[in-house]
Amino acid sequence: MIKDLVTRSRSIRRFHQDVPVSRESLAQLVDLARLSPSGANLQPLKYILIADPALCAKVFPYLAWAGYLKDWPGPVQGERPAAYIVVLGDKRIRPVIEHDAGIAVQSIRLGATEMGWGGCIIQSIQRRELRLVLEIPEDFEILLVLALGKPKETVVLEPMGPDGDVQYWRDAEQVHHVPKRALDDIIVR
Repeated sequence: MIKDLVTRSRSIRRFHQDVPVSRESLAQLVDLARLSPSGANLQPLKYILIADPALCAKVFPYLAWAGYLKDWPGPVQGERPAAYIVVLGDKRIRPVIEHDAGIAVQSIRLGATEMGWGGCIIQSIQRRELRLVLEIPEDFEILLVLALGKPKETVVLEPMGPDGDVQYWRDAEQVHHVPKRALDDIIVR
């Protein structure tokens, strides 16, 4: 059922780095994005698939990982992603790409979850440096990076407390907790 898939599709930030994700698996996930809706059906998104460990190591330093976990700089060696999908907007097709990337990446994340992979959508990117490392032409805007791999952490959804705090946290056992608003609190009418 789709609700189960959406519920299981959480942001994973620690991975079994030694478990590879094949380029073929990444291509299958991007195919889901290709089939997803696109504004005016312009399909301006392009993708860079990264499954090579050496290239993954070059991408990692240019990503920020968890804004609410102030004392955590990101996954340590051995817990880093085994793969990345870099989502690009082709400015020659559409100069401003608003919603397409979110739709496409959600399709990829759901597919990854179904395949047993975890992922984290990263928008906090040192874009200039990443552009240089990956030799990305100026016609492409770096929109998002999706980190992927076999999950090495547990993520639990929690009811949001009465204080309305949205910040996720990790407990003493390193279980990642994510507060969610109640359904009645988000339906206006």
